[in-house]
Amino acid sequence: MSASEHIRRVVSDSVQTLYALRVLRHHGMNDAGLQTVFRAVVVSRLTYASPAWRGFITDADLQRVEAFIRRCKRSHYCPSDMPDIVELMEEADERLFRSTLNNPHHTLHALLPPQSTTSQNYQLRQCVHDRQLPVHLGHLIDKYFITRSLYKEDTY
Repeated sequence: MSASEHIRRVVSDSVQTLYALRVLRHHGMNDAGLQTVFRAVVVSRLTYASPAWRGFITDADLQRVEAFIRRCKRSHYCPSDMPDIVELMEEADERLFRSTLNNPHHTLHALLPPQSTTSQNYQLRQCVHDRQLPVHLGHLIDKYFITRSLYKEDTY
């Protein structure tokens, strides 16, 4: 399984958006306005539903997106201090995981493993979540959002 076709399509659509940004620049929009539009349209498109497909992208996919963002930085369509795509996707993962943990009515909350009772009996290091870690069932399961989030190094 791979998300390469999705990445290819999203980058292609984003390249087409650059034409619209060039037109806006030609009509007098300043760099700050272009960067706001870029963030609202292109960055949101690149990160849309990233927690779902992030585990299935390859290094080549990441390089394709990073090359596109570097090109946009050179053209001043996006700010030079914008985080790279990996950081943007990590932020999206963390926001979704926190909202899933904190909201029992969240759609994904039912997919979380049961709460762990181990921390009640032992003095363990602090953990972001209070869930049992699932048993390792295979390489494909490790790519799913819930599994990735539970086993993330800085969450436990």
